[in-house]
Amino acid sequence: MAKIGNIELGNFPLLLAPMEDVSDPPFRAVCKELGADLMYTEFISSEGLIRDAAKSIQKLDIFEYERPVGIQIFGSEIEHMREAAYLASAVNPDLVDINYGCPVKNVACRGAGASLLRDILKMEKMTAAVVQASSQPVTVKTRLGWDDSTKNICEVAERLQDTGIQALTIHGRTRAQLYKGEADWTLIREVKNNPRITIPIFGNGDIDSPQKAVQMKNDYGVDGVMIGRASIGNPWIFRQIKHFIEFNEIMEPPSLSERIRICTSHLLKSVEWKGDRLGIFEMRRHYAGYFKGINNSKEWRSNLVRFDTLIEITDYLQELPFKNQEEIFAE
Repeated sequence: MAKIGNIELGNFPLLLAPMEDVSDPPFRAVCKELGADLMYTEFISSEGLIRDAAKSIQKLDIFEYERPVGIQIFGSEIEHMREAAYLASAVNPDLVDINYGCPVKNVACRGAGASLLRDILKMEKMTAAVVQASSQPVTVKTRLGWDDSTKNICEVAERLQDTGIQALTIHGRTRAQLYKGEADWTLIREVKNNPRITIPIFGNGDIDSPQKAVQMKNDYGVDGVMIGRASIGNPWIFRQIKHFIEFNEIMEPPSLSERIRICTSHLLKSVEWKGDRLGIFEMRRHYAGYFKGINNSKEWRSNLVRFDTLIEITDYLQELPFKNQEEIFAE
């Protein structure tokens, strides 16, 4: 049974990764419905929080139906992270998470995210400050190291546990790899098997199928897995993994009508939370995944991304079952 503080997550929890412009409340609502056990917000800049930036403040929105949910923060200044942790904790999430894994240039090259893997002492002090400021359990997401010559995750895990974090998620790549190549889970297993480590260890990287999730569970002994890119347009992956674990069989893909229902629900929540313009625009990244494997899906997506009004999109979605009544799914 994986447990973070007093939060019981089950025997092999599935976590939704914090993804910028993806892991917002509308998407989290869909993933929760389809089996995600723990979700994180989009990562939030400590600088944005303490300066009361509107975009950062909006990312603090969490709702009762999505619990347990964690707020993830990132930054380069210890005192700013302390203050941001206090502000995040004040909205009463279940967890506060620190991002030590983001590899993108405008984060890592400004001393935040994965950059802290080059300065373990500062990472240690920053983590201790966040733990002290937060009223909730603190967790961390990070990578194996900065590059192949500095894979220091085993030392990092021990040090961070000593500061008081209550779970650690490890992405099986270095910062230098970005998202290229295959994730290497061997060091994740080494961390999990370290007798000094008593907190839950979650693995992340390349979990794109139920079979892969079970393989990582069996081969590397992790307490659960975090799923990121594979959930975009494919939120039913959580349900499929749970079905495979329980019954050792591949679940049938969702029907077209269910895909339309989920996509429509996601769209309506997106517009409600972000407004028409932004809500419609940010849904466009999800359409390809929602209808992947269905005949004519490229044509459908091309049409969906052209529409600018909610009524046009919802009307079109309701027409889809009648556009191809013969062979719905491609071979």
